Amino acid sequence: MSYLTSDPNQTENTDPIIRPPYFFISGFIDIPHMEYYYIFLCFVYIISLVGNTFVMMVIYMDNSLHSPKYIAVFNLAFTDVCGSTAMVPKLLDTFLFSRQLISYNQCLTSLFFIFLFLNMQSFNLTILSYDRLVAICCPLRYHMMVTHRSMFQLTGAAWALAVFLVLLAVGLITRLSFCRSLVINSYFCDHGPLFRLAAPCSDVVPNIVISYLNPCLMLYFPMVFIISSYICITHALLTRGIAHGLKTCTSHLILVAIFYLPINITYLLHPIIPTNARIFNLSLTLVLPPMLNPFVYVLKTEEFKESAKKLLRKRRAQRAVVPIQST
Repeated sequence: MSYLTSDPNQTENTDPIIRPPYFFISGFIDIPHMEYYYIFLCFVYIISLVGNTFVMMVIYMDNSLHSPKYIAVFNLAFTDVCGSTAMVPKLLDTFLFSRQLISYNQCLTSLFFIFLFLNMQSFNLTILSYDRLVAICCPLRYHMMVTHRSMFQLTGAAWALAVFLVLLAVGLITRLSFCRSLVINSYFCDHGPLFRLAAPCSDVVPNIVISYLNPCLMLYFPMVFIISSYICITHALLTRGIAHGLKTCTSHLILVAIFYLPINITYLLHPIIPTNARIFNLSLTLVLPPMLNPFVYVLKTEEFKESAKKLLRKRRAQRAVVPIQST
């Protein structure tokens, strides 16, 4: 599929930027019965939506959870809901209903929100690792270092940096001319496959630079910080002879592994892995962590479980009172 002007030389003189009316999202290539996989993603999305909404509701309604740590947990659940919503409904509409054409503006909008919430998942895991680092390595100073103000500042800075870098990536896309193929070899408007379409017609060097800069700032630097923090945590616990304290960090480590391992495999092995394998791996990376986060991290926390049980008992009591009053 291609997009060609009737007079390329005239177009170059009047408007050097060729913006096509639409792109074609190819998705998986030559794999039979993929509709079952998309239905699976639909169930994953529903579970993610219910689980993370429940987490946000409990944190909001229980004053005992209005602590700095749960600001980060709430932000993680919010990001998971938004990230899944930005991707899965559009994916289902695209492939289950064969609507693989997407307009230029819709493509850039989808790219912005998917990468924004993907990057915020990484930052949220980093903020939670900072909370564990201070709690274990500096327990006497925890309430001085991890305050509501500091947690809001960390979260706000993460959002600002994520928005800026993703806007920069999208802005660099708008300067490109797409004069040949319009087929995006992914299941959404992926940044790399999108700007490579303009390589024959435009200078994509700035886009290549930002494609390396964004993963470094959004994935690799946070991952290095998380690994370093757990080295410090392990050293502190072993020094005190309380190695069993690492069990309190197990849930967070599981989330880190679930998020970072697949996405790093995708980026590091991108040149040698088949297109379908890359798309499949990236799709699972974007939908599975949001579904698992409430169950692996939050629902295993005793403090949260007690708050949830208390709210459920209160809700049942209120329902029991209503029929009595009506009679």
